[in-house]
Amino acid sequence: MKQDILESYNRIFPYIHKTPVITSKTIDKMAGANLYFKCENFQKMGAFKMRGATNAILQLTAEQKQKGIVTHSSGNFAQALALAAKNLGVKAYIVMPSNAPEVKKSAVRGYGGEITECEPTLEARETTATKIQQEKGATFIHPFNDFNVILGNASAGKELLEKHTDLDLIIAPVGGGGLISGTALSAIAFGNNCKVIGAEPFAVDDAYRSMESGKIEQNTATDTIADGLKTSLGDITFNLINNHVEKIIRVSEEEIVSAMRLIWERMKIIVEPSSAVALAAVLNSKAEFTNKKVGVILSGGNVDLKKLPFK
Repeated sequence: MKQDILESYNRIFPYIHKTPVITSKTIDKMAGANLYFKCENFQKMGAFKMRGATNAILQLTAEQKQKGIVTHSSGNFAQALALAAKNLGVKAYIVMPSNAPEVKKSAVRGYGGEITECEPTLEARETTATKIQQEKGATFIHPFNDFNVILGNASAGKELLEKHTDLDLIIAPVGGGGLISGTALSAIAFGNNCKVIGAEPFAVDDAYRSMESGKIEQNTATDTIADGLKTSLGDITFNLINNHVEKIIRVSEEEIVSAMRLIWERMKIIVEPSSAVALAAVLNSKAEFTNKKVGVILSGGNVDLKKLPFK
């Protein structure tokens, strides 16, 4: 696995940013721990997903690249795949739900992605993507339930652990599970008994319930400010989480907003609500992290400035 991650990293390195790791004494004091924030909000297109998208495209054959790629995504992976495809000279067909944030649709178009809108249901997204596959001969790349995507995402944890080799824990937000799965693989490959914990909103706590039940659970509602975490797990990500993630900590909407505001005000950086979920979990479960060295992955910074949760 270590070799797979290293090969993926070397493959994508020319196309991504090696993002900084920053600290805050103020937040350390509040948490009672030493926190090391891996700032994927500074990644190209503003989120970690650039890593996985780039790796997945680079693994395609020349014929597949010529026919293009297709995915379905409400936001960050749509942007990542569109930009990665543009960088690599590949046509990208992006299926987006009609209620996806306009700022994310605009970014996809700016990166040269061809958007097809659909009803905001998973069934509609999958049906529309399949139709494009059949019509264009494009290769489908899943936003998270794809091992090449996960290996690309693992590079963020690799960079973090190479900079701070003695981390006790890494915490990352959980949506479809592509980030935390890659993080867990990196913790095994590059960490020194480093454990991985997930963070998730109560409102969409399918990963927490999946770990409890031992099977993939779905979300019946998606009423959370953390729009990047509404997706349910796939079979690949579920198995990796079930085997390699210690636990999932759930947080309230109020805790997410409070953590997001804290990062903006004290660290002077822009993160989206999904990113703030990881810090919210540290602050709401301090006993879990007391006196430990903790990596916190800030997954992205794509925010609609017209819809900020604080004034």
